[in-house]
Amino acid sequence: MDASEETATGKARMPKRLKPRALARHASRARRLPGVQGRTLALIRWVAVIGQLATVWVVAGVLEFPLPVVECLTVIGALAFSNLWLSARSGRTVRLTDYQAALFLGFDLLQVSALIYLTGGLTNPFAVLIAVPVTVAATILSRRTTVALTVMSLFCTTFLAFYFLPLPWHGTFSALPLTYVVGLWASLAVLILFTAGYVWSVADESRGRDAALAEAEAALARERHMSALGTLAAAAAHELGSPLNTIALVSSDLVREVPPDSPLREDVELLKSQADRCRDILASLSRTPERKGGQPFDSLPLTNLAEEAARDHLPEGVTFKLTVDDASAGAEPVVMRSPEFLQGIGNFVQNAGQFARTTVELSLYWSDDEVRLSILDDGPGFPAWMIDSLGEPYLSTRAGKSGHMGLGIFIAQTLLDRIGAETAYGNRKKGGARVDVIWPRTVLDESDKNRVT
Repeated sequence: MDASEETATGKARMPKRLKPRALARHASRARRLPGVQGRTLALIRWVAVIGQLATVWVVAGVLEFPLPVVECLTVIGALAFSNLWLSARSGRTVRLTDYQAALFLGFDLLQVSALIYLTGGLTNPFAVLIAVPVTVAATILSRRTTVALTVMSLFCTTFLAFYFLPLPWHGTFSALPLTYVVGLWASLAVLILFTAGYVWSVADESRGRDAALAEAEAALARERHMSALGTLAAAAAHELGSPLNTIALVSSDLVREVPPDSPLREDVELLKSQADRCRDILASLSRTPERKGGQPFDSLPLTNLAEEAARDHLPEGVTFKLTVDDASAGAEPVVMRSPEFLQGIGNFVQNAGQFARTTVELSLYWSDDEVRLSILDDGPGFPAWMIDSLGEPYLSTRAGKSGHMGLGIFIAQTLLDRIGAETAYGNRKKGGARVDVIWPRTVLDESDKNRVT
């Protein structure tokens, strides 16, 4: 079994020893992926076009400085043309990727540098505008992109300190001393570095707060759904008790009356066994499980408990296989027999069995740091559009058909969350779905807890 099989996209891979906290940070980063709407960036760039045109008009037309107007208008026209192309492609709701936004801001940096080159280099009072694209990037883009644009702006600033056309001026403008030019360069470099670092830190902190708020709201919504389901389960157990007792009574009478050699005998026995199973399930819903000391075997080795959780959750005709990853190290974890573990893993196994062609496999891995249980099947796998939404309630490719409500994965994930698990979904490289349930070993292993106490 390859623990690094490809996910549904064919690109991302599940690392062999991915820690749950690292998985959570990765998911949080994915939700906080920087970017900007094309319409917003286009609006910022139109403001730049208008400001540059107004500056050229005031300097050349009002103050009558000898400005290279044609060259300046050509450079401004290039910005306007690129913005028309951006506006046409982006529309109202298209969100640019980090890479796409970086390309446009890099172009803007070169464009403003070209204008400053034409109008005196760092001796131009407007040379400070080189910091604008970097500031915008620090606000909306990733750290890597911001660093790249910062380095690019420092290069442009250094170039403009030594290579530029003379500053437009009435009469003769004396060249500034080299020491003064170096001072200008240093001040701009400090401005760029400080602004980029500070603005990116503040923006990232804001994105982090937004992500934490979204996580809290999602967790609250999940708890509300589980609370509603708990109430529904109690009502169902009460309402279904009487009809199930009637079915069980009738099926028992049929078992006694149908001859052993009758072709209906097997069907009648199946009906009775399923009615008994439904009664047991409803009875378990009305019991409050005891966490300690309520059963002769409160804790079991992971392999035994995983096999117990999978038992009775697979349809007929599907082969079950339990394997232990060869990379496992240390003593096998001892896990409490909790209803969350049994029902959560059971629901995942049941979902895998419904779509598997022939086999459902439970693969176990443990180390000194983590415990991982992987549920693998050889079915069609998860649809690509669904993977990012798995774990949400009422999500199913078969919702509304044959009584399926799309709650199995949601319930399983919520139950396992309660005992400290992280859940990841993907598809196997060879075909079929993959669900990874991961715990820190100190959270799951009862023997570790006993050693601590």
